Amino acid sequence: MHTPHSPRPADPLDLLELDSLLTPDERAVRDAVRTFCDRRVEPHIAEWFEQGEIEDIRGLTKELGELGLLGMHLEGYGCAGMSAVDYGLACLELEATDSGLRSLVSVQGSLAMYAIHAFGSEEQKEEWLPRLAAGTAIGCFGLTEPDSGSDPGSMRTTARRDGDDWLLDGRKMWITNGSVADVAVVWARTEDGVRGFVVPTDTPGFSAPAIKHKMSLRASVTSELVLDSIRLPGSAVLPEVRGLRGPLSCLNEARYGIAWGAMGAARSSFRAALTYSGDRVQFGRPISSFQLTQAKLTDMALELAKGTLLAFHLGRTKDDRGLRPEQVSYGKLNNSRAALEICRTARTVLGANGISLEYPVIRHANNLESILTYEGTVEMHTLMIGQALTGQAAFR
Repeated sequence: MHTPHSPRPADPLDLLELDSLLTPDERAVRDAVRTFCDRRVEPHIAEWFEQGEIEDIRGLTKELGELGLLGMHLEGYGCAGMSAVDYGLACLELEATDSGLRSLVSVQGSLAMYAIHAFGSEEQKEEWLPRLAAGTAIGCFGLTEPDSGSDPGSMRTTARRDGDDWLLDGRKMWITNGSVADVAVVWARTEDGVRGFVVPTDTPGFSAPAIKHKMSLRASVTSELVLDSIRLPGSAVLPEVRGLRGPLSCLNEARYGIAWGAMGAARSSFRAALTYSGDRVQFGRPISSFQLTQAKLTDMALELAKGTLLAFHLGRTKDDRGLRPEQVSYGKLNNSRAALEICRTARTVLGANGISLEYPVIRHANNLESILTYEGTVEMHTLMIGQALTGQAAFR
């Protein structure tokens, strides 16, 4: 005879009980990152966003390394070797605090460290990965250029042989961590196709002026990289990859993290709207009691749950058998777009207070305008899925 379970109290932030999908170890990872963010970053993040800089970014990066978050899904060389779901949960909690914080971790681990880990020589791995994992060194990833975004094959940065050395010339744009990095993974055209180079940032001819006047990702270092006839030894090239497969595989690692992270920004904004609507009284009643407000909250909750379920599925699939590029595009396209809409709706619930940094909503909304575009625009991910559906490449 079936004995009914005692009804559990509903959690408004998790009506579907998605938390039950996690193992105890995964919950421990999630809780550790959430605790760190609440203690170390949340009290300061609005001020950092307003000022346009992270206070003591090197100290913060080292603390992230001590927590094991830098390159956490990589094996060996001081990396934690954790699962894709663990990494996704960390991205969600980091971005629930701020997209800039998740970007710092994502660029360090899924772009710079992943490139060296996947394609580097043993000497490059041993020199850089332990320091990057510990957060005692900061890395960046140089692919995008002023005139080459969605079409990296049109990059103008070049590398040419000069005896046993390489000479690099060119510019990269919108580079997270650029002006604070100790090492840059730079992609350039060569006679043999696109190649990656491990570039110490103290190399003569390298400079990284910070990009100012941003209205998005303000609590994140964004820079231009200027490569003025940089001379590198032959050992600086990544030996295990040629062509665009190298940088694009790195981007897929980072895009996977975005699918999770965007849901963190969405959750933070939804929580703010839910709390505010219960406290805000108009016409003698909390605004959460009005039908239109409940419709907004319901729509936000639905999209948040669907996006989080998609991220979970992608994480389990990645751990089980890996992800195809179009599957990553599903997550990046849907979740960045849904998260932005959740933030915009939350802003309307908060009314005029929605534009104040006293609440997280406008900060998340501004950040997600960048997330919507970087590491693959809406248009490019749409066409990647379209190509998988039809077998026709619409952009080549």
